[in-house]
Amino acid sequence: MNRPPTLRSLALGIETLSDWINRATLILGALFLILMALHVTLDVALRYFVGRSFPGTLEIVSFYYMVALVFLPLAYTERMGEHINVDVLVGRFPPSVQLSLYLFAGTLGVIYFAMLGYQGYLDALEATASQETAMANFTFYLWPSRWALPLGFGAICLAIVANMLKAIRLRQAL
Repeated sequence: MNRPPTLRSLALGIETLSDWINRATLILGALFLILMALHVTLDVALRYFVGRSFPGTLEIVSFYYMVALVFLPLAYTERMGEHINVDVLVGRFPPSVQLSLYLFAGTLGVIYFAMLGYQGYLDALEATASQETAMANFTFYLWPSRWALPLGFGAICLAIVANMLKAIRLRQAL
């Protein structure tokens, strides 16, 4: 007989999905970091030894690598509880009040990042439809990098929800 999923199993499923997405975005961010290091190192070496460099290094680093490095690992940082927390006052409250405040702050965080993600999604759609480019000595497409924002913001929303569910399950603020 198939039983419907319980709230606990649903919460654990969301946490597992969030962890998987967080690791994937972290690995993707790490790959962009490695690519950036190799690209810049090779560019500097070519400039030093040959007197020429890759065209567009500044644009690629600024519009692709750095955007991915900033927005993709946000969710992993949230899920691991590594964002900055200041709880001088809240730490003195009873655990139930701490949990309530944590859930309230998490709800505000989800709303905030969901709004940013939605606007980022709209901007990415528009940039993709118009094949957005930047002024450079060559055709430099910006639109692919626009998708890092909705991906990163969507992942952090899921991470916040997963942390909120974990806090409810543990009955304590994280």
